[in-house]
Formats: sequence, C-alpha cells, structure tokens
Amino acid sequence: MPVSATTETRLRAAMQRLLAGTPEHTDGALTKENLAREAGVSHATVHRAATVLADWDAAVARPVLRTPGEVRRDEEIATLKRALRTARADVTTLHGKLDALASVTANLYHENTLLRRRPGPSPLGALPAPDTLGEGSD
Repeated sequence: MPVSATTETRLRAAMQRLLAGTPEHTDGALTKENLAREAGVSHATVHRAATVLADWDAAVARPVLRTPGEVRRDEEIATLKRALRTARADVTTLHGKLDALASVTANLYHENTLLRRRPGPSPLGALPAPDTLGEGSD
C-alpha cells in the first residue's frame, strides 16, 4: 500500500533536511529511523514509500552510523575514561602509602609507649606523660 501524497511530501522534505545537515527533529544521523522521525511518520510508513526509499538509498549509499557530534562525544568520553583510570591508579597508590604510614605511626607509638614504661632515666631526658601531650598548646 503506497503512502499518500502529503506523506511523501513530508518524507521528501525530511530527506532534504537530513541530507543538507539541517535536521529539525533528530540528531542528524542519516538513518531511515531518523528519516521517519524527521518527517513525523512511523518507521513502517517509510518502508511503504517505495519511491522515497529508493531515492534515500541512492543518496545515502552507506549510512553514517555516527554524527560528528557523536564522534566528538565518544572521543571525549574515551579521554575522560583514561583520565579516570589514571586518577584511580593514583588513589590506589596513595592509599597504599597511607596504610604504610599508618603502620609506621602505630609501631612508633608502640615503641614510644614501651620506652616510657622503662625504669630509670630516659636517654632523651624527661618526656611528658602521654596524657599531657597536646595540652596547653593554645
């Protein structure tokens, strides 16, 4: 069943806009689905319009799968993913260093506590008691 003259006119106008790169209702990709959306008709209607479809196939020998905007977007996404991978690797490295520093700090604290408990004079002189550290530093 062929399409009406009005529908064919709408399809041809939509095809001209898409081929000229001035779409009004789509992203501009040269696909039959976008032709239908641009014309405001169903996908099935496009396939019933045999003459319009033949002209479309002749004009668009190989459909463009992505628009230039989509290509730029995909390249930016790839760049951001690489940056994210690098940042995550940096965070992992820093977490490892932080864990190592926490272990060293815990060992030093333990050794300090043992030294404070030793009887006799300290080789470093009088050390403040642990509960007075940080007091009066205002």
